[in-house]
Amino acid sequence: QDQLVESGGGSVPSGGSLRLSCVASGFRYDDPYSNFCVGWFRQAPGAEREGVAGMDSDGATNYANSVKGRFTISRDNSKNAQYLQMDNLKPEDTAMYYCAVVRRCAVMNLGVMKGQVNDFGDWGQGTQVTVSS
Repeated sequence: QDQLVESGGGSVPSGGSLRLSCVASGFRYDDPYSNFCVGWFRQAPGAEREGVAGMDSDGATNYANSVKGRFTISRDNSKNAQYLQMDNLKPEDTAMYYCAVVRRCAVMNLGVMKGQVNDFGDWGQGTQVTVSS
């Protein structure tokens, strides 16, 4: 069974840091994993899921304007893993964070990428990030 398992969420004060991890397992990700796009999305209560960061198979990255300069996406293909380093966290970053993996993506448009994940990819189970003021 293909699945993504997340870890690393938690509660921090404003200005703090967290590192989210996501590991992919299953037959699909033996393709190899380096051929896939990876990304992070978040969803606050009452809001739609929004793109935070994405990286394609060539290493090109894209970030939401609200997190540029504070968040960094990375991947370790040898471990089928992706990460999101979040620094200088703000209360408005509070949300459930979801990792995503999809074979092909429009990484420069995270809204389109979300649709591609819905249609062809996988989502992690979500991990809660709470930032207090």
